[in-house]
Amino acid sequence: MRKNLLVLVLLSHALLAHAADIETMNAQQIVIQFDDQPEAVTASTADEKQPATLLALAPAAAPQTAQMQDEELKSSLLKLTASPKLRSAIGLIYDEREQRPLYSKGADSVAPIASITKLMTAMVVLDAQLPMDEEIIISAQDADKHKITRSRMRPGTTATRGELLKLALMASENRAAAALARTYPGGTQAALAQMNFKARELGMTSTQFLDPTGLNSGNVSTAQDLVKMVRAAHGYELIQKYTTSTSHTLEQAGHRPMQFRNTNPLVRNASWEIGLSKTGYISEAGKCLVMEAKIAQHPVIIVLLDSWGKQTRVGDANRVKQWMENGYRRANY
Repeated sequence: MRKNLLVLVLLSHALLAHAADIETMNAQQIVIQFDDQPEAVTASTADEKQPATLLALAPAAAPQTAQMQDEELKSSLLKLTASPKLRSAIGLIYDEREQRPLYSKGADSVAPIASITKLMTAMVVLDAQLPMDEEIIISAQDADKHKITRSRMRPGTTATRGELLKLALMASENRAAAALARTYPGGTQAALAQMNFKARELGMTSTQFLDPTGLNSGNVSTAQDLVKMVRAAHGYELIQKYTTSTSHTLEQAGHRPMQFRNTNPLVRNASWEIGLSKTGYISEAGKCLVMEAKIAQHPVIIVLLDSWGKQTRVGDANRVKQWMENGYRRANY
């Protein structure tokens, strides 16, 4: 009796498994028809009611593209790879393609941003569509009243608005940035109002600007907000061009030419592919750096704030690059 019962149980399990296999095969056939011939699930299908349901489900169940799988694999490998040991107090590595952070350290902490401010100054000046070839004379009003820093651009120095924009972005020239704001329609206060308005427009809810140079420690933001600002600034061709220029010579009649260099040495490094760059420093902010760059053909935004040591922010950027290249190299082997 027990043997007969056991045989019946085994037979029933076998029949159920066989039926499930047939159903799976039918479903696979229909999905294959959907993938190869999107409109070709016809009345010849065994069950005419089933295809409509499967067609609705098939797109969600369809396999990911090779590119999507590759990106997910690379991101997973980066997570499994030991995080870069960054010395900056605040750091954020943002994947532009996947629109998410790959690495985050204090990214929501509000901190002074120093001359990174100049990216916003440049954006509002460009938004105003002011003539870039207009000559502007550096005034005593443009001198730094916060830190009493020195500048080679003495009162009376003449440059075009385009040159001032380049020097503010590339060499982080404070008097150039101050002059740009002073000659903005309505003056410096109008420029600051527009800078703060644009920050809100970009969703930078933890950001404020009190001066156009970044010398005021009240100019604060977060790494998360700065990603939004860098993404917006990258949309301006002149900002891309000027922030990645290696040098500029300012010619002055009756005076020796003045040579200015980019404050970020990485723009002169052939191993880097940089689309935008801006450094910053005041004692309250430490050394700061934001960049848009391609690493292993992968576009990222790097934000490094409150870094100390002569080359720490540059060292941190190189550590980020090595970390990403190692992770992507593993993904390809």
